Amino acid sequence: MKTLEPKLLWNFFHDITQIPRPSKKEEKVIAYLKNFAQQQNLGFKTDDAGNVLILKPATTGFENAKTVILQAHMDMVCEKNNEVKFNFDTDAIQYFIDGDFVRAKGTTLGGDNGIGMAMMLAVLASADLKHPAIECLFTVDEETGLTGAFALGNDFMTGKVLINLDSEDDGVIFIGCAGGIDTTATLPYAEEKAPEGYFAFTVAVKGLKGGHSGDDINKGLGNANKILNRYLWTVNKETDLRISKIDGGNLRNAIPREASATVCVPWSEKERVRVLLNYYIADVEKEIGDTEPGFVMTLESEKLPATVIGKKASDALLNVLYACPHGVKAMNRDMPGLVETSTNLASIKMKEKGQILITTSQRSSVESSKYDIANQVESVLLLAGASVTHGDGYPGWKPNVKSDILKIAEQSYSELFNEKASVRAIHAGLECGLFLEKYPYLDMISIGPQMYGVHSPDERLSISSTQKCWKWLVSILEKSH
Repeated sequence: MKTLEPKLLWNFFHDITQIPRPSKKEEKVIAYLKNFAQQQNLGFKTDDAGNVLILKPATTGFENAKTVILQAHMDMVCEKNNEVKFNFDTDAIQYFIDGDFVRAKGTTLGGDNGIGMAMMLAVLASADLKHPAIECLFTVDEETGLTGAFALGNDFMTGKVLINLDSEDDGVIFIGCAGGIDTTATLPYAEEKAPEGYFAFTVAVKGLKGGHSGDDINKGLGNANKILNRYLWTVNKETDLRISKIDGGNLRNAIPREASATVCVPWSEKERVRVLLNYYIADVEKEIGDTEPGFVMTLESEKLPATVIGKKASDALLNVLYACPHGVKAMNRDMPGLVETSTNLASIKMKEKGQILITTSQRSSVESSKYDIANQVESVLLLAGASVTHGDGYPGWKPNVKSDILKIAEQSYSELFNEKASVRAIHAGLECGLFLEKYPYLDMISIGPQMYGVHSPDERLSISSTQKCWKWLVSILEKSH
């Protein structure tokens, strides 16, 4: 990576990939940023949440221009394939170059939002760029709670223009985003002895792409939790299915890629469940085969477990997972192709004895619709006898088509690449909505290089698009006077 151009940018991204930075565990990257600022003789400050602001004075001729805030988040989504041995708390990302892409070996790369951080550091370290006064804001815990953005004081920054570098689409200027909220449920269950004369097996869903629960929710991707449960529900309808263990998905903001369950049925149904699985696999392949060519579903015999979930709770779980909505609920009528409202059935986990945790997340660019879909999910979960809670949620970012920084970004892109940039809103959540609550005068856009498979081990960052985005950012700064 260090041989790629511009070397300054890619060297910083290399450094960032070597620093463990899970959400809520950003101490090492915070120390790196402080040390960088000291080595560069740049002013900086931090707050109690861990946010870091590094300051760089305007270059000659830009002293009277508006201060520009560049912003990215420090943390990364920590997802890996099940067979990969990797500790995100201690291990450096093992990246490699694959044609035009930088990828990681079996884990997320952390291009979201490490490449945004790298661009900011390159701006701060460059000696030959022309720019207004710069404030680089590095926030913590964007991926699991927006903790840094929530905690940001209303006097931490002074700039009135903000360029967020947390987008993932080449040549796109984002001027709005969805708000979001989490809905979680705890379903109680009692254990009982596994019935004698039953056949036990583990059924698993693998090979799905996964992806970002906002940006990828409209791409027809499979949800491993829904696929697994649909099969179990079908078997349960035909015979006495008993669940011993179930596990699916990990993160609230990632479409689940893998799920598995250890269950048992009467021994006389041993062959029947295999036949049902073969028919079911054929159905799923017809439904999502074009978008999920790697889909695999397996069934392996197991030793009969000692205990299973009580029948009442088991049936309630299968029914609620089948009924719980997932996917796009409404499209935006003003911006064709933009998802307005969606929900993600993110994870199913057996926690401490006697409890199953179901995690979901909802997004919408319409605040009332955000709460409406969250309430729909809550209602379904309550019918199963679960206790339900909602997170604090975060606001959306209303588009401003008259933005001055938008005009500069459009002009820069057109002059550099002889084509128009696309101007859009995004269904994913950005911190910009929270910034507006603290700094209502901010003029904001969001840009970034092309990435695919974000929030999954298939994450890949385009090298050529990163180089293009860097040129674009430099040009925007040069025109901001």
